[in-house]
Amino acid sequence: MSARLRRHTAAAGLGVSALLLAACGGGGGNDTAGGEGRLDQLKDDGTITVGFAGEAPYSFMGDDGELAGASVALQEKIWGELGIENVEGVQAEFGQLIQGLNAGRFDIVAAGMSILPERCDQALFSDPEFQYTTALMVPAGNPNDLSDMQSIAESGVTMAAMTGAIESDYASSLDISPLQVGNPQDGMDAVTNGRADVFALTGISLNWMAENAGNDSIEVTESFVAVIDDVEQVGAGGTVFRQDDTELRDAYNEKLAEVTADDDAYLDVVGDWGFTAAERPAGDLTTEQLCSGELG
Repeated sequence: MSARLRRHTAAAGLGVSALLLAACGGGGGNDTAGGEGRLDQLKDDGTITVGFAGEAPYSFMGDDGELAGASVALQEKIWGELGIENVEGVQAEFGQLIQGLNAGRFDIVAAGMSILPERCDQALFSDPEFQYTTALMVPAGNPNDLSDMQSIAESGVTMAAMTGAIESDYASSLDISPLQVGNPQDGMDAVTNGRADVFALTGISLNWMAENAGNDSIEVTESFVAVIDDVEQVGAGGTVFRQDDTELRDAYNEKLAEVTADDDAYLDVVGDWGFTAAERPAGDLTTEQLCSGELG
């Protein structure tokens, strides 16, 4: 039986109420050591609590009040096959997800999160689930002729980036001081109302937003691979676990490998959310490489 994802609550920050902490008790801290015992405990409980960010089409709140998206579909499939019948989702701002994970507010994080060395110091990542490139949301007509991160730095325009997202790191590396926003909608609003000239995010997210917003005052540039210090920043994201939960992560990876094994299996899970074979990890970029920063 596949797992059913339910909206648990929406937490904009880490000042969550005692009620939320009690409801997310499955995340617990680290009272139970990682490993098969942790998976068995989750199976006995019948529920795993998952931290999500509101970034479509990875994970977001649908019009029906239920969490949806490609990351959600992966969690439903994999945990269901591992014998956990219910997947509960807690929505939090992207930049607070790892902090919330380590505070025990949820068991794992699934938000298409980029696998980066500094994040690997804080948490444990699955094998890559999505590979992606960056794009720019700009006013219609692209009046500043922006095409990549370097063009933003050279033009001196105001850039918006989501707090904690990889695009914010790209900006800092190029001495750009981005306008920080909490979620993708805020980024699009910043461009629409003139507070920012450009909003940088993954291409698949921006294209999804543009297609569903019905807003003809913005457009999305062609996707590109960001280049920082002459190194192409090949992006890949994965599910995030606490450092102790190595065998839980390994069990997840075993099922994930079945999903990413070929295009048909991958698209059967995430294809409905705009993902294509181009986003399927081909196995040539590992979590170990990404955690070490060895991309050049």
